[in-house]
Amino acid sequence: MLGHVSLGVTNLARAMAFYDAGLAALGYVRLWTGVNGLGYGEPGGGEKLNLFASPNASPAGEGFHLAFTAPDPAAVDMFHAVALSHGGADAGPPGPRPHYGASYYAAFVRDPDGHKLEAVYQ
Repeated sequence: MLGHVSLGVTNLARAMAFYDAGLAALGYVRLWTGVNGLGYGEPGGGEKLNLFASPNASPAGEGFHLAFTAPDPAAVDMFHAVALSHGGADAGPPGPRPHYGASYYAAFVRDPDGHKLEAVYQ
């Protein structure tokens, strides 16, 4: 349904360190780097997440989050740990979420700009 999502970040270098590490835990890579932006996706694929420098960037309102597919529960755990070690904030530790589905395993973090992110394995 979605071609890609773009988010504004206040510090591109800080965002690059956070997203390079966090998304690598899920098997994603940085596909392009520009003066004012970055693009991420699957190796050899097109970008699905773009980040653009914006001094007044702020996270979307309550109820919004961006979910990344994880290949297994261990990748969810790694994403959460790596995100926290690169300036992210815990928004829900890794674990089963049976209220979302019998095999739903996820973790939630906020990036350094406050964007709410989820890593999910189903």
